[in-house]
Amino acid sequence: MTPTAILIAMFGGLTVFMLTGLPIAFVLGGLSLLFTVTLWNADAVVILVLQIFDTMRSEALLGIPLYILMASVLQRSGVIEDLYGAMEKWFGRVRGGLAIGTVVICVIMAAMTGVVGAAVTAMGVLALPEMLRRKYDPRLATGTICAAGTLGILIPPSVLTIVYAVTAQVSIGKMLIAGIVPGAILAGLYIAYIVAVSYLRPGLVPPGSGERIPMSEKLRSLRSLVLPAMLIVMILGSIFFGIATPTEAAAVGVVGAMIAAALRRQLTIENLAHSAKETLKATSMILWITIGAKAYVAIFTGLGGADTLLGLIRDLDMHPYVILAVMMLILIFLGTVLDEIGIILLTVPVFLPIVRHLGFDEVWFGVLYAVTIQMGYISPPFGYTLFYIKGTLPPHIGMDTVYRGITPFFALQVLGLLICAALPGLVTWLPRLMVGG
Repeated sequence: MTPTAILIAMFGGLTVFMLTGLPIAFVLGGLSLLFTVTLWNADAVVILVLQIFDTMRSEALLGIPLYILMASVLQRSGVIEDLYGAMEKWFGRVRGGLAIGTVVICVIMAAMTGVVGAAVTAMGVLALPEMLRRKYDPRLATGTICAAGTLGILIPPSVLTIVYAVTAQVSIGKMLIAGIVPGAILAGLYIAYIVAVSYLRPGLVPPGSGERIPMSEKLRSLRSLVLPAMLIVMILGSIFFGIATPTEAAAVGVVGAMIAAALRRQLTIENLAHSAKETLKATSMILWITIGAKAYVAIFTGLGGADTLLGLIRDLDMHPYVILAVMMLILIFLGTVLDEIGIILLTVPVFLPIVRHLGFDEVWFGVLYAVTIQMGYISPPFGYTLFYIKGTLPPHIGMDTVYRGITPFFALQVLGLLICAALPGLVTWLPRLMVGG
């Protein structure tokens, strides 16, 4: 077969089998074995074994189970509930204050855990009932939670960022730090939109409500910020100043999370067992997909598919930013039907040679990549965040309300993507300041 025919066969086969609903790890692994035997050589099956071995001995991937364990321990420690209580005291009487506070809490949770599901589920349980009770428009309430919850994809420590960095073979530390400013930009856009809606469309947001809280009580509530702030400084500070590698910082984060749980008397055998079980399940899923994707990409490259694709891109008479836009559109589409880990492992090895050929910075591209995956996360009908919040919705609110609610936030994410694309310096200046950067 010609390289072009191989390219069509591999992408076509992948598309067909994914539409059947089979687990992506089995689809990738099975197709890798099939194409190796039929299109290459049976002896080349050793490449699949080498990819499995390479994944098993990857030190960089050690950070993934550690960050997941840290997030799970924190989720059961009661820290999040305290944060929400403090936010309610400070923002409860402000017009749109609960929605603004929800964004702030999601930023803090993203910087503590880096896990999207934890933020969306927690805010769906804590913030959504309170906002609905105070007569917030359900579309604004659900849209705020879904969009702000995805900030964990960008703001470190992000598991997705680690997977991207390992796959793209770029500095994990630089990639983690590079997500801080874009994450803050998106959070700022969300808050600006909520403030604008509060005054331009007052029917969607109630006037400031809630009992008057004495300043002394507000200040006391800030004690709940001490542990999260220390944890964030321990993780991000140690990476930024070169004190620890991202993997070592993850281990520090686990210890910090356990200390936080112990201080709140939540470091129990039962909670640790649940956290360990969740970590095992999530890590196993990620590593199985990693093995399958690495095997698939190795066979795809070995059969000449990557060279053919790069040749097609070189022959296109288009502006580099048009090609970049096409790649982003592909990611948005994939985000509606695939999980984010699978998207990264499938597309990064294909996109990175194109990015290098076009002369783009790989860390900057990685941030654009993460923002685009965020957009896929809230894209109907199959965005993952929509399913996270579905389990927390009261009976009278349907998914059509959620779909309408996330539409303006999707537009804000497009705006954030354009800002980061137009001003690469916003993304790259912090990584350049890193010790050893």
